[in-house]
Amino acid sequence: MKPVVFLDRDGTLNEEIGYIRDVSQLALIEGAGKSVRQLNEAGVAAVLITNQTGAARGYYSEDHIRHLNRRLEELLAGHGAKLDAVYYCPHLEGAQYEPLAIKCNCRKPEVGLVENALRDFPEFNRSLAYVIGDKSTDVELAHNCGAKGVLVSTGYGEAVMKGEYQWKVVPDYSASSIVQAVDWILADLADRIPARA
Repeated sequence: MKPVVFLDRDGTLNEEIGYIRDVSQLALIEGAGKSVRQLNEAGVAAVLITNQTGAARGYYSEDHIRHLNRRLEELLAGHGAKLDAVYYCPHLEGAQYEPLAIKCNCRKPEVGLVENALRDFPEFNRSLAYVIGDKSTDVELAHNCGAKGVLVSTGYGEAVMKGEYQWKVVPDYSASSIVQAVDWILADLADRIPARA
């Protein structure tokens, strides 16, 4: 059974700049590539799970979301890193684009994306799962699916920590960035599974 880290995208792996209409504007947060590579090398699955409502809001097509995710994977590959899988939720209840304007079970903090990954990859160990993100919804997702939640201060994270964005949450760990988050997870796994040390 393989430990798994569920990674948010905007504000966690790449810089938070709002809705990215130009694919070339997607840029990695410093150290993100190296951190994902560390997970790869440690035998820990790295899975992207991201809410992406730009298409539902009518800003761009759903294809554009897929292009952005591909750009992220290409940038990570430049650091010798890879994602084991990519999942996104394009839905937003009451949004402008009717086909995506639905109430779903995959929009974080709902657990649909995590459950899809665990179904698709039976080797992922639910009891050794983590969620890293910059929003309250990411930490709440971790609580909802029984994972450990790490809140990073990049993106919206600092505002969440101050109680100025979304709502107050209590993560298992607060990290300055993806770099510190991954270091903590690998240390935590070494404590939980001594044979991995």
